Amino acid sequence: MTAELKSTSEGRTMVLTLSNPSQRNALGPEMYAAGVEALGGAESNPDVRCVVIVGEGAWFCAGGSLQRLQANREHDPQVQAESIEALHSWIDAIRTFPKPVIAAVEGAAAGAGFSLAMACDFVVSARDAVFAASYSNVALSPDGGLSWHLARALPRQLASEWLMKGERIAATRLHELGLVNELTDAGHALSAAMNLARGLVERAPNALASIKELISEARGCGLNTQLTSERDHFVRNLHHANAGIGIAAFLAKSKPQFE
Repeated sequence: MTAELKSTSEGRTMVLTLSNPSQRNALGPEMYAAGVEALGGAESNPDVRCVVIVGEGAWFCAGGSLQRLQANREHDPQVQAESIEALHSWIDAIRTFPKPVIAAVEGAAAGAGFSLAMACDFVVSARDAVFAASYSNVALSPDGGLSWHLARALPRQLASEWLMKGERIAATRLHELGLVNELTDAGHALSAAMNLARGLVERAPNALASIKELISEARGCGLNTQLTSERDHFVRNLHHANAGIGIAAFLAKSKPQFE
């Protein structure tokens, strides 16, 4: 069965399903391109206010296909470099997408699957799921931004442990450390992620876009630069129609209906 990224919609949430069940939803260039295309279309579509990424069946994602990687050893190194660039384009598209992206994890998220989950704004995981930066187990190093995300979320020694030892890490451990937002019973990660999405789509999309951008900017700038950016976003959002709707609804103790 060919690996593909399936796109469906439920209300104002777009669901992207990693579909390669015979290889535990291993990723490939066709998925990367489809992911970038799907987010590109959703960015300008007002009917899409949230995205959920889930794996088909019992696994979230096993990362890259080892069979494909082994075959690429026989090709010019540029072949693998271009494949990783395609993955990185998808990771960047998730990070810069102005709407919330939620990972719904069942089974395991390994290698680039772990990277993909960490690139999302929220992670909802089954309690019995595991995560693994398994690159070093096959003499490889991370891709998909995993070293960047873990180095910023964890103490250096813990990031080193996870990345160098390549051991399985329980979802409960990630939850304790704040890398997983919500734990669910096995088989319920997608339904919990969709419930989270339903709450997010009711909020003003311009405000959520500002928050996502501010969080991203904060990692690489000083306080004064961030204060200036916060000021500019706040003023722009105050003068957006949704602020009028939200403030009026709050004062009237009614539920706002944002544009």
